[in-house]
Amino acid sequence: MDKEKMLSNPKETIRVIQENNFTFRKSYGQNFLIDSHVLDKIVSAAEIDSETEVLEIGPGIGTLTQYLAEAAKAVTAVEIDDKLIPILEKTLAEYDNVRVIHGDILKQDIASIFEGRHFKIVANLPYYITTPIIMSLLESRVPADSITVMIQKEVAERMMASPGSKDYGALSLAVQFYAEPYIAANVPPNCFMPRPNVGSAVIRLKRLETPPVQVRDEKLMFSLIRAAFNQRRKTLANAVKNFEGLSYSREEVETAIRSIGLDERIRGEAMSLEEFAKLADAL
Repeated sequence: MDKEKMLSNPKETIRVIQENNFTFRKSYGQNFLIDSHVLDKIVSAAEIDSETEVLEIGPGIGTLTQYLAEAAKAVTAVEIDDKLIPILEKTLAEYDNVRVIHGDILKQDIASIFEGRHFKIVANLPYYITTPIIMSLLESRVPADSITVMIQKEVAERMMASPGSKDYGALSLAVQFYAEPYIAANVPPNCFMPRPNVGSAVIRLKRLETPPVQVRDEKLMFSLIRAAFNQRRKTLANAVKNFEGLSYSREEVETAIRSIGLDERIRGEAMSLEEFAKLADAL
């Protein structure tokens, strides 16, 4: 397709919006990409080629979908906004390798869509629901090879963060348990219509076949992590003793912390994923 006629050209985006009397819905956090270099970077970071099947979340008017369809074997796009479905039928009319599903990504049986075939997830995600979508995909162990998404820069940095840094928290540990994160690009607000108030980043999460740590009780480990960062100024032992769903005394936690070779006054923000796994096993 002629790049001048693609939706990455701001004039085309404006034309489609005006022709279809489309109004942006704040409740869906809609910000359309209007920068061809960024779109190329997303396709490149996701490592899309002519053998790849793609699941796109929230195609909007089809800007990223067009780039994915040019590069991939097939694209399945899931869009929640019913007002965008007839627009997508027009903007994607040239592509016979795209299908659009009207629905909520959090309610789709993604594995059955692809019937056991390999696929990758790509999306320009609404910022208000970024973490619930990504954690739902990771925790349900959706069988995607990777997840490459445009998200708020600050959230991407939290996903990448290491122990001891200000961005490190429960999200860092959860993402790194399931996937290997890599920030492929930082994206300024002027690459979107309308412009968001924050910077964005493209992050790729490569799904790990086996977690980087072994733990006997995953649920307990994540409860300890949530407790630690729920009150991050407290020592871990103090944070855990008050946390709903955990029934350990401060003394029990301190004993377990010492048994894995750590100072009983340690805070969660200083502990690695491996140390949380060891603590869960000790408890």
